[in-house]
Amino acid sequence: MKDHISTLEKYLTPHGLAKLLAIPNRDVHKFVAKAVALCEPMKVFVSTDSKEDIDYIRRTAIARGEETELAIDTHSVHFDGFFDQARDKGKTRYLVPEGESLGLQLEQMDREKGLEHIQMRMKGSMHNKKMIVRFFCLGPLDSEFSIPCVQITDSFYVAHSEDLLYRSGYEYFKRLPEDKEVFWMLHSSGKLVQSVSIGWQKRGVLIDSQANTVYSYNTQYAGNTIGLKKPALRLAIRKASQEGWLAEHMFLMAVHGPRKRKTYMTGAFPSGCGKTSTSMVPGASIVGDDLSYLKIVDDKVRAVNVEQGIFGIIRSVSKKDDPVIWEVLNSCEPAIFSNVLITEEGYPHWLDDGRVMPPRGVNHSGPWWIGKVDENGEEIPMAHKNARYTINLNDLSNLDCALEDPAGVEVGGVIYGGRDADTWVPVQQSFNWNHGVITMGASLESKTTAATLGPSGERKFQPFSNLDFISIPLGQYINNHLKFGKSIRNPPHIFAVNYFQQDESGEYMTGKDAKRVWLQWMDLRIHSEVDAIKTPTGFIPKYKDLRRLFKKHLKQKYSKIDYEKHFAIKVDAYIEKCDRIAQVYRETVPDTPDIVFDLLREQKERLKSAQKKHGNFLLPSMLDN
Repeated sequence: MKDHISTLEKYLTPHGLAKLLAIPNRDVHKFVAKAVALCEPMKVFVSTDSKEDIDYIRRTAIARGEETELAIDTHSVHFDGFFDQARDKGKTRYLVPEGESLGLQLEQMDREKGLEHIQMRMKGSMHNKKMIVRFFCLGPLDSEFSIPCVQITDSFYVAHSEDLLYRSGYEYFKRLPEDKEVFWMLHSSGKLVQSVSIGWQKRGVLIDSQANTVYSYNTQYAGNTIGLKKPALRLAIRKASQEGWLAEHMFLMAVHGPRKRKTYMTGAFPSGCGKTSTSMVPGASIVGDDLSYLKIVDDKVRAVNVEQGIFGIIRSVSKKDDPVIWEVLNSCEPAIFSNVLITEEGYPHWLDDGRVMPPRGVNHSGPWWIGKVDENGEEIPMAHKNARYTINLNDLSNLDCALEDPAGVEVGGVIYGGRDADTWVPVQQSFNWNHGVITMGASLESKTTAATLGPSGERKFQPFSNLDFISIPLGQYINNHLKFGKSIRNPPHIFAVNYFQQDESGEYMTGKDAKRVWLQWMDLRIHSEVDAIKTPTGFIPKYKDLRRLFKKHLKQKYSKIDYEKHFAIKVDAYIEKCDRIAQVYRETVPDTPDIVFDLLREQKERLKSAQKKHGNFLLPSMLDN
């Protein structure tokens, strides 16, 4: 203990040390002491929950050039390096003891070697920089869902972002029991040139799940550096597996049904697949757009939003399609934009924002003009495809009142969705919990987007929209879902959606606003207020119900021709999917539960039987008995 205090006394001012020691948890003191001894910062700033400390972080982010103030003075912009624009899956590795494995789907390295690597990469990494020590809480404060977190970083942009995204936790830490489990995050941007990390070729995110610690270095992109986001999800999945609950890459929202009813639903979608827009549909209220914890309380599934803000993809956000987000982004409420275009007047623009493209400005490539090309002769777009906005949920007009409820909300439905041009219908319901977990969650595929490094538009296996973050063997993760549903009498209903169904010409078959109808139908199914058509792959809506819902909620006519086209089951495509998913599990997931193959085989047999009777296209009218 004395060694830790002497190390802290060397780097912290008396005022900073007093703020740190006001937290009685000795593990906190030890973690901070080890971090300063490793990174050797010039100074250390310990932040409390006070407005003064939080304002200092934002002002310093701007003064250091990590952010630039915009025309609206509560807004700022941050630029990541040209090659540091998305999560780096290949450089994100789990540290595992020798002889252990988390499965073939995860990047791993020997834990002892990994810890040595961290020492080499991060030693002295904060020379001539100030270290920031932050305290936050995942989930509502003083709740059985709460997980306290310590974030240490040398980036004031990262620290400022977390003020918008997470619940401040300094006062919470002061009353924590000594044995409370804590998540630890240590980040260094590495060498900076014009406030941008230049060591992207040596960046890394290493997850030491045995010590509940995440290390990231030589990167600024928020998905790699904001420890409470996806890095903490990886730790939470392992914790949830040990304790019998679920940590998921899911939004949490309330669908407002008939008679002023609220039905809370969670949903897992890969990035860029409509996740945030679903949680923000008109007529609904949002609890969270990205991460949820689900626990069983009194034989009910209850959930909370892990976060308190949105770090969202800004591409295609427009006044017409996203009025609530648009209102915040054009108001005086705090917002951070990243990797967008900034005009000379100080206003942000982004791809597909519904406005006339400015002829010039500044973006992640530096000064930009229409027609500018990179070193390979490729035209540089106005803004990056993975450009983002960071806002606080409390500034949204459609925020649900349950955001800070320590008891969470009761979950009525779970939704899985991805980018699928040719197989899944717009909405369907599973036969039961196990069928949904296996044929919808564990079988989820999606075309890649710009949210991760690598080519876009490729069909990828993306079970539960969580493959990148699962920190346990995938077979064990699937079993956890099955056991979770089995342990309650009436588990939530499971649905699959597909907003990206395409016709022969490549055009999308349904509009962006149709998701509002699909959600309303789910609400009615959860409460047993409408019947459905049983198909080989699940239950689909009856035409009469959709016709009524389109008219009521969208003031649109919905034709029987469109209905038959949208909900036709393409048998060959579904059979190919069953075979494709079974092969992936057979070849890459050695601990796959037998039930995965059993349910996929049963689904394939149902499809073949229907194919013999009706042909390759199963129209709803053929199946509506």
